Amino acid sequence: MIICCVKLRVTISQLPLSSATTAAFGPRVKTSLRFFLLKPEEITGIMNDFNEPGTLAPTGLYLGGTKYMVIQGEPGAVIRGKKGPGGVTIKKTSAALIIGIYDEPMTPGQCNMIVERLGDYLIDQGL
Repeated sequence: MIICCVKLRVTISQLPLSSATTAAFGPRVKTSLRFFLLKPEEITGIMNDFNEPGTLAPTGLYLGGTKYMVIQGEPGAVIRGKKGPGGVTIKKTSAALIIGIYDEPMTPGQCNMIVERLGDYLIDQGL
C-alpha cells in the first residue's frame, strides 16, 4: 500500500506522516512523499467531489492518469475508488488529502481503515 499526502495549505515537513503511520499501523505500511504526478484537473475533480458529492461518479476518479470507478464513500469526507483487485481511498483534512492506493493482498477495508485513521489523526492535530 502507498500512502500519499497532498498538501493544501501546509508544507510536507509539517505533516508527521512516517511517524504517525508507523505508530498507528506498523512498519508494513510504506509512506511516500514522491508518489506520482497528479494533474491539476485530477486534484480539481477530487476537490469538486468533496464539495459536491457525486460529481466524479459519471466520469470516474483519475489519479496519475489511472482511472478508478467511484464507489460508495462518505460525502464531503472520504472518496473511494476501485480498479480490478485494487483501489484507492482518499480522506480530506483541513490541510491535506490523504491518498491510499492498494492492491492484493490488501483488502479495501484495510486500506479504508489506515487512510481514515491517518486522516483522523491529522484532523486531531489541527491539520
